[in-house]
Amino acid sequence: MLKEILSITGKPGLFKLISQGKNMLVVESLIDGKRVPAYTKDKVVSLGDIAIFTESTEIPLGQVLENLKLKENGALCSIDTKADNDTLRKFMGEVLPEYDRERVYPSDIRKVLGWYNILINAKITNFIEVNEEVTVPA
Repeated sequence: MLKEILSITGKPGLFKLISQGKNMLVVESLIDGKRVPAYTKDKVVSLGDIAIFTESTEIPLGQVLENLKLKENGALCSIDTKADNDTLRKFMGEVLPEYDRERVYPSDIRKVLGWYNILINAKITNFIEVNEEVTVPA
């Protein structure tokens, strides 16, 4: 699901991919539902391609958002994105205890919390792709 959700540099919020044209994408804002074009010059990143640094590896953003959803019981984030840096770091430590405190900045945490709130408001709550394995009886 997160593969279809996009962040576009210079445009606030998150966008859902609607269709692709020759030199552009048609995207729909998750905040107000307006459809706008995103051109090849725009920096577009799929949330499915983002990961958070930890001490040993990288954790996909979907797993971080799932941890956040479990902590908040599926509700909006209890921490304001404008909270001070120490509060944000402490909160992120509760969501992802092994996150790399050197490489994950408070601005990154603010962005993740803001994205989480946008996704919850848009009723998007499946952050992890579930690949069901089908077993065939012998």
